[in-house]
Amino acid sequence: MASDRPTLPPVQLHSDAELARDALAAPLLARAVRLARWAGPETRVGVGGELLDEQLPAAAEALGLAADENGAAEASEAWRVAVDTGLVETDDGDAAGDEGSDDGAHEGSGDAADDEATGVGTVTAGENLALLTGGGAPLDVLGIWLDALDVVFADATAPVLEDLAEVIGEDGEIDFELLDWNPEEEAEFLEGVLGNLYLLTVSEAGAGDGPVPLPALAASMIVPDDMGEPTDDVLEQVSEAMMRLDDQFRLLEPIGLVEYQPVDEALMAEEGEEPAPPVDEEDVTRYGMVRLTPLGRYGVRARMLEAGVDAPAVGDLADKGADALLDGIAHYPLSAARAETVGWLAGRDALTAARELLAAARGADAGSPLRRLHCQQTLSLVGEGAEPAVREVLDDAELGGLARVWLAERGATDIPAPPESMIFWLAIDTIAAQLEADGDLEELQDLAEGLTGRHSGFFEAAWRVDHPATAEVLEALGRLHRDKGAAKEARKAAFKARSRAGA
Repeated sequence: MASDRPTLPPVQLHSDAELARDALAAPLLARAVRLARWAGPETRVGVGGELLDEQLPAAAEALGLAADENGAAEASEAWRVAVDTGLVETDDGDAAGDEGSDDGAHEGSGDAADDEATGVGTVTAGENLALLTGGGAPLDVLGIWLDALDVVFADATAPVLEDLAEVIGEDGEIDFELLDWNPEEEAEFLEGVLGNLYLLTVSEAGAGDGPVPLPALAASMIVPDDMGEPTDDVLEQVSEAMMRLDDQFRLLEPIGLVEYQPVDEALMAEEGEEPAPPVDEEDVTRYGMVRLTPLGRYGVRARMLEAGVDAPAVGDLADKGADALLDGIAHYPLSAARAETVGWLAGRDALTAARELLAAARGADAGSPLRRLHCQQTLSLVGEGAEPAVREVLDDAELGGLARVWLAERGATDIPAPPESMIFWLAIDTIAAQLEADGDLEELQDLAEGLTGRHSGFFEAAWRVDHPATAEVLEALGRLHRDKGAAKEARKAAFKARSRAGA
């Protein structure tokens, strides 16, 4: 009875306006904006659009950073984000130097001619700066932030050059083959880590909004699912991955993707050295803790969607029909299903919504029992306004049973007694829905035994029920029922149902 299901549980995102505010407050993007405002006609860049070294101290000062090596590095990173997100436009001055000939095409005077000759260019404000500083729409702001995230992601997956002398070739250029670095593999690994962190965040049984220990996150990418005790080699790989992730999350935090508590420096003693005291080996937080921010959930989901991953979000179904709603929430966690349903009902007339839901619940396909179950649950949120629509289907073979249940739950006393065929049909439909939902085993057993126990001769009547899932439900009861005699009866009834269907 399996059906197509989303790859991931749905994520509950903050509003676009809230996310845009978070994006503008991300330290790295805020610095990029400040540098874009700071830049002017006197600002000079190299052939790649980077700030010249002699301008980095002034850029660091504009950001309130120390005019030292660290300040210059942070200013350079913020400038790169400003360039790559269109907050500034650079003219590297190289194009003019490539044109003309030696017969005077490059003649000129003053600084402009010198700049063109040396490949030094100038800077102007980019169109995107106005979107961030002049009240651009939230989606415009988020689009620019996603571009900034791409820049930081590329930095995070770049090779670590600890000893440049070892990777410089005879021509003086970096020999990337000596780095043992595969850009596709590096990017795929970090995407996988962020995907696992996202899954832990959006799953009801996962971390939720809580932080995830870095060792667990690294192990999720390294340790095979079927491995018992990890080998020393695997543990060493996990340790190496942790150190790499520590560097990467330090880079990803300023763009607002994550909140990160780095690995304790005391744990990074060189081989042969004792870690600095005090060391509490039981304190897992000392090995790094990371959580996706609300903005981070948005960013990782956006990257997944771009990669073709099915990553739904609560609210995706708000403007869809009732059929899309009931199919869509079929395998949502309870809290997400409720939130999606409340959003779908908002602004809809209660009676009209109820009629749409009941019409969408009909059907004989494999997913129809679960649609009817969610229809009943959704109608409970519609409230009393649904009652006229519910009473309209009391005689419907597929919906009459759920209609009576809905009315009984609201204390109605004028409910017509159902025919026996409807009672058994509803029993089969209810169990089929729970099987499709992959419910808890013990709860399924209790449901099955409760339904069969209330009706004497249940199995003798059940195999005759004209429901597409009859045989499958009876076979499941044969596996689930804790009473061996009843389980045997269920298996016999399933055989009869299959024989009847094939007749």
